[in-house]
Amino acid sequence: MKIILMLISILSMNSLTTGQTGIFYPFGSDAGDVNNIGIEDENSTYVGLLSPFVFFGRMYHQIYINSNGHLTFNNPSSVFIPNSLPSNGSEDVIAALWTDIDISQNGNISYQEYTTGSVLTQATQDINQYFPDLSFTATCVFVVTWDKVAYFYHTGTETSFQVVLISDGNLSFLLINYGDIAVSPNLVQGGYDTINSTHYFLIPESNNGSSISNLKYSSNVNVPGRWVFRVDGKADQNRETVIGLQMRVISYSDLAEIENIAYVMEKIKQELVHQGLPSNVELNLRRVEKIKP
Repeated sequence: MKIILMLISILSMNSLTTGQTGIFYPFGSDAGDVNNIGIEDENSTYVGLLSPFVFFGRMYHQIYINSNGHLTFNNPSSVFIPNSLPSNGSEDVIAALWTDIDISQNGNISYQEYTTGSVLTQATQDINQYFPDLSFTATCVFVVTWDKVAYFYHTGTETSFQVVLISDGNLSFLLINYGDIAVSPNLVQGGYDTINSTHYFLIPESNNGSSISNLKYSSNVNVPGRWVFRVDGKADQNRETVIGLQMRVISYSDLAEIENIAYVMEKIKQELVHQGLPSNVELNLRRVEKIKP
């Protein structure tokens, strides 16, 4: 009998179980941030960027900070029930923790754009650590922080998270940092989406209000609470890892037909995307045969 071993190359995500410490970039009044105080879910702030940011091939000179935990580029958004990712919509969206947030009673949203100083040094070091083949030097960093905000109609739900956009004018990166995240009774989504969902990513467990407190322990760069993506669209934003998937078949003819192989690969891809991998993940099939007497 022959055992067919399929090795599939995918973009892997790591889930960590160690504590989160000090991953936020400087924020708040001590850092010189602009405070963005609004009423419940009707608040969106327009920011004209000093340096344009490229997001999957589209260059933006402005951004909207929406109080419900997400950023948009073309239009403000007061939507408090998040679109499920992928949404196949008409707007590029960064959904750090998109849910119904009320900052009228508790918490603060602040932001700052840096073009000089130690924050650029920090960003340069971070990106070169996560993408060592790029020799990257940050020229602009935009930081938005939701600090101890609460969910609408639910007191005692202090939640903190942060978006960091990093660019050198050519390459662009997205960092999402999670601090203490309260369990949410509301619908929630975390990740990013693009126009027509040509690229999107749903952070695992970020669409489940009962488990989002685990976000402070999860990561794709071995830094608890931090998720990092390359988002200029010129290259895959995550590093490739080979993961083994073992299948036993009675006869090789089960997979000999091209149609059967394509069907199996498509089903595997659908499941991986459902679990949070990007929709543009590529699966490569390699067959290894071991013949037993």
